[in-house]
Amino acid sequence: MKILVAVKRVIDYNAKVRVKPDNTDVDLANTKMAINPFCEIAVEEAIRLKEAGTASEVIAVSIGPKACQEQIRTALALGADRGIQIETEDSPESLNVAKLLAKVIEEEKPELVIMGKQAIDSDNNQTGQMLAALLDMPQGTFASEVQIADGKAHVTREVDGGLQTIAINLPAIVTTDLRLNEPRYASLPNIMKAKRKPLDVKTPADLGVELKQHTLLVKVTPPAERSAGVLVNSVDELVEKLKNEAKVI
Repeated sequence: MKILVAVKRVIDYNAKVRVKPDNTDVDLANTKMAINPFCEIAVEEAIRLKEAGTASEVIAVSIGPKACQEQIRTALALGADRGIQIETEDSPESLNVAKLLAKVIEEEKPELVIMGKQAIDSDNNQTGQMLAALLDMPQGTFASEVQIADGKAHVTREVDGGLQTIAINLPAIVTTDLRLNEPRYASLPNIMKAKRKPLDVKTPADLGVELKQHTLLVKVTPPAERSAGVLVNSVDELVEKLKNEAKVI
């Protein structure tokens, strides 16, 4: 079984995000970048399926400028077999990503596609669903457990009311939630081996996809700074402040 995993280059979740002075976007200059945490979980799950003998090949795909090859190499160091970069100047919006991935899937014909449920930069949580709609494939979103058996993926989903387990026919698309697994760290020998693993570079034109802008970024502002808390000496004082100052009761 062939598994395709999508990985996205984002700001490292430990780094402090800065907004450009003109509020046009996030400032990425001299900022540490990494694989989106949900994509790391997707890579780990694909590798575990390969180690269990369920999968025979894991392909890591990323969309963006040449710099995103760093994240593909990280996925290769973690255990993916080969990588594909779709080269674009900027990180395209969700629908364009879904269209590009759909073309790669049509070429590679994987039995399973695993993706992070969302990226921590755009936070849209929609690419996986769009991809499934474009390809008319079954989908299991927000997965906290994935088991493959008898040509089906049994996906335990995290929903508002608790957990829901569904069985979907392969080929299928699965998006990962936080509790699916704990991603491993790449060892130094595997990092060196990853440099020799194949990495193909394609363009949207190679895939026959025209990137169109469907959304417009109007303004980016940092979150409002929280004011310091206040110590109160009694319940009566707390109620008085909630009523007259915070005006929440």
